[in-house]
Amino acid sequence: MYLPQIHDERTTLCNYLDVQLDAVRASSYGLDDHQARRAPLRSALSISGITKHIVYCMKQSLSGAGHQEHDQPFEAFFASFTPSEDEDIAALLETFDEVRDEYMRMCRDGDLDAELPVGPMPWVGMNEARPATLRYLYVHHVEEFARHAGHADIIREEIDGAQAAELLAAVEGRPANDFVTPWQA
Repeated sequence: MYLPQIHDERTTLCNYLDVQLDAVRASSYGLDDHQARRAPLRSALSISGITKHIVYCMKQSLSGAGHQEHDQPFEAFFASFTPSEDEDIAALLETFDEVRDEYMRMCRDGDLDAELPVGPMPWVGMNEARPATLRYLYVHHVEEFARHAGHADIIREEIDGAQAAELLAAVEGRPANDFVTPWQA
């Protein structure tokens, strides 16, 4: 959790991004591959699918910022919510961690006013990429990652009752307090 502090704009944005990425990653803590693939709600979302989609989002941003090794066709967006048979949760998390490190370096080092292409987003009528600043992208990703972290919270609670605060406490190795007991299987 990013507790109240006085930081500059970049540090604040990066800390919020990191917190949301922590929450998405923690949602898979203690799950086996079968559990991580479960879609227990009316949607097709699963913990594995959310993890894969967040990797897609980070790679798209890296590609737009000039890291060509992360180029993906737009069609990959539609497949980004569903892991293939060979993408088990361990492999997805390994990729998540690798891409996250590079993504966060970009966030910490990039010029907030630098322009890069964002999109397309045909679901809102934006059929072509548009220029935006890294600042816009970071704020958009706080929104995007928080939305999917919330999805992951609900899915995880449906799978085994684990809640975000107790999962994060377990992942971070924090002791129990009057409000939160770290999750245990």
